[in-house]
Amino acid sequence: MTRLSRLPVISCSRPGGVINIMRDVFGSEGVLAQHLKGYESRPGQQEMAAAISALLHSREETDDDNPVPADSLVVEAETGLGKTLAYLVPAVLTGRRVVISTNTRNLQDQILEREIPFIKEYIDPDLKATCVKGRQNYLCLYRWHQMVSTGQGELFDDSASKRLADWIRQTTFGDRVELDWLPSQSPLWQMICCQSHFCLGTDCPDGHHCFLNRLRREAATSRLLVVNHHLLFSDLAVRRGGYGEVLPRYEAIIFDEAHHVEKVATQFFGRSFSRYQVRDLAGDLERSALSELGRKQRKEFLQKIHALSGKMEQFAALFPVERGRFPLRDIWATDTGLMEKRDELLRAFDQLADQLESASGGREPWAQYRVRCLELQAELAFITAEAFDDLPEEENRYIHWFERREKNIVLSATPVDVAEELQKTLFSSVAACVFTSATLTTGGDFSYFFKRLGLPEETCSLSFPSPFDYADRTLLYIPDADFPEPTGTGYQQALHGRIQSLIKAAGGRALVLFTSFKAMDAARHALKDSLGFPLLCQGTAPRHELLRRFSEDIGSVLFAVASFWEGVDIAGESLSLIIIDKLPFEVPTDPVIMARMSRIKAGGGNPFYEFQVPRAILSLRQGVGRLMRSSGDRGVIAVLDARLFSKNYGKRFLGSLPPSPLVRDLQAVKSFFIQECDDNQ
Repeated sequence: MTRLSRLPVISCSRPGGVINIMRDVFGSEGVLAQHLKGYESRPGQQEMAAAISALLHSREETDDDNPVPADSLVVEAETGLGKTLAYLVPAVLTGRRVVISTNTRNLQDQILEREIPFIKEYIDPDLKATCVKGRQNYLCLYRWHQMVSTGQGELFDDSASKRLADWIRQTTFGDRVELDWLPSQSPLWQMICCQSHFCLGTDCPDGHHCFLNRLRREAATSRLLVVNHHLLFSDLAVRRGGYGEVLPRYEAIIFDEAHHVEKVATQFFGRSFSRYQVRDLAGDLERSALSELGRKQRKEFLQKIHALSGKMEQFAALFPVERGRFPLRDIWATDTGLMEKRDELLRAFDQLADQLESASGGREPWAQYRVRCLELQAELAFITAEAFDDLPEEENRYIHWFERREKNIVLSATPVDVAEELQKTLFSSVAACVFTSATLTTGGDFSYFFKRLGLPEETCSLSFPSPFDYADRTLLYIPDADFPEPTGTGYQQALHGRIQSLIKAAGGRALVLFTSFKAMDAARHALKDSLGFPLLCQGTAPRHELLRRFSEDIGSVLFAVASFWEGVDIAGESLSLIIIDKLPFEVPTDPVIMARMSRIKAGGGNPFYEFQVPRAILSLRQGVGRLMRSSGDRGVIAVLDARLFSKNYGKRFLGSLPPSPLVRDLQAVKSFFIQECDDNQ
């Protein structure tokens, strides 16, 4: 069998050409069917690929002087369709530079280690693809040489420094992922990795051999760039500020795991200031002063550094000790001493910046320290502006809030709506955007996703259900009407009893997802001695280790929250039961959630049905999606929340779940697993 030769660029005026070429790749006798083991041709995959190909060729060129909003396509492709190849193949064949942006490293690794090699072998031998990560993932040669020359490496295991020295002579890009022997939170790596506030730019003596510069040169000659959402929005934020770019110019972006786009965009278009940032600056300054300055100059520097640290501690001490996230305006209105301490802290930044400017003579790294100092000052001033709540609710662009953590205080100004920022940065900078995920609709409707990202109502969209046989291989269990609602009397006891009964029926093999750590800990405490199966619990070991044990120890049970609601890909018998404790509504007292709900209400909308319900549906769909990861899987989805039937909004949740037969009798679940045992014998 011959390989498919490099395909010609397809004009948007030749839609038949798009369809024919996609058939050559995805058809029943196409390239994938011939060369990809176990491949099944699916019309939905081919249709998705053709639509993306047509979009990527819909505009011949971009005009920087007269930018036109990007052409967009939104595709929901549930598990099993093969969406990764459905967007990679047309991206490769377009001939343009395309960015593939994912939310997780696992998906990046899959693309780079599995899909890209296959495409290069059978579709486009000339393809050049590069994975670009955040700069902290790469070693900084300047910082490495500084550490070695000052003897700071002696603070660590001598063998680690020797292994690093050997690795530096061999590595191409100095990527942290190559050091599988170095602990993930290693303080050694923090001393030698690339960080923007340490970068000397063109003045760096190691610039010619810089790993990051080498990576950028590689990326500049690549047609396919694989990044994560954080790096992509970091690039957009830098471009918006006019400070250059993180990535080389690209013409189109394909967002996989696109349901995370709003969340990540919110982080990068917001502002933040924290006690840890000040401590990091002070620590870096102190180390440099002790190693590089004379006695008199060092004393002057240390006085200003200690003054800044002291003012920061006085400012932080005025915030409530209760952990959590709270609106700034509440504490600003009640504590008259806070503004005074804020002003003293701002002056301490000014004094330190003046000291850095006058004493350093513009030399590095002192000039960079001054930039960091002024940036932190600007962030604090913006977030704590006195007029932050003077505007009507519907006109406030930011919600100003603070978070008290165990050892840190974080102040933030978060955009209430990122749609405007996306129009200015994302949609005005590229010709085409594709958004795809397994979960973008609520009840088959894209309107929530469109509104949050500011996409026009007429944006093209496609939705493809999973090809897996939910009807014959799964059940959806909801407790009967006698089961108490989450706020009802006896709910926790009933919940724990039902979890135990379901796990017993399945013979273990269960992933139990909770909506809070408190609920998980209570269930663990109540059931740890009575389950009868090995119990794994989030927080007792690293995530990857818990998933490895759960996958290998058939019969084990895993209790988890948060990140385990998605990204868990365990096919086979080990995961035969998904239990979700209740509908995953977010805490309505979170200041950002409150601000977004207030914005909807001020506009005459219903924040519960327009915001809270859709977000909870998308989270529930992600959790439920952990069950069926291959066509051979089977099992039970149990959502232990009677509100699915007792509340009007329950119908919207049920209408968004897979087409599994619905049962409310526990005996039906027991019969399902008994039949499974009989079928396997």
